[in-house]
Amino acid sequence: MVHRDETAPPVEVRRSRRRVRTVTAYREGDRIVVAIPARFSAAQEREWVARMVERLARQERRRRPSDHGLLERAGELSRSYLGGRARPVTVSWATNQGRRWGSCTPADGSIRISTRVQGMPRWVIDYVLLHELAHLMHPGHGPSFWALLDLYPHTEKARGFLEGYAFSRELGHAGHELGADLRAGGGDGDGPDGAPPALVPDRVDS
Repeated sequence: MVHRDETAPPVEVRRSRRRVRTVTAYREGDRIVVAIPARFSAAQEREWVARMVERLARQERRRRPSDHGLLERAGELSRSYLGGRARPVTVSWATNQGRRWGSCTPADGSIRISTRVQGMPRWVIDYVLLHELAHLMHPGHGPSFWALLDLYPHTEKARGFLEGYAFSRELGHAGHELGADLRAGGGDGDGPDGAPPALVPDRVDS
């Protein structure tokens, strides 16, 4: 069944007899797919479709902030982990980063974040932002640079996530699905414990 809304992407509901206690939502082309248990009533379907579409939209807003949102978040991270010493002038999404996740120019305080990071968990985006913020203070990758990133609790997991993501992209298997466990009310899958293993490194350089 496809739910239509003039102001939103079409939503396709897929019922499965194998699905018992979970609901998932994900994007497939230009539509949102919500997979539900076959036993759901029409009322339950409407409730869960609305809930999962809103949750997916909320998650995507966090994972795809505007340039202004990136700058604000960079300021928050600098204050939280770097004592406010890194003060970027501009932070923006960029499509020309090649294999780099981000880059910066200390001379003018500009930071550029690869659009490939859009859609990744917030704690990964935060790591990439912190990496470039640290470069405003230390251009190289020496001990002082990494000492700053050690202050962020998800540094190793974020690096592993990026490495695993790069590997999966090479294999053509990258993707994301939002799930909810009906027994526990469901989360948004954005916690720091779901990172793939560290496999092939990509780069976050200045």
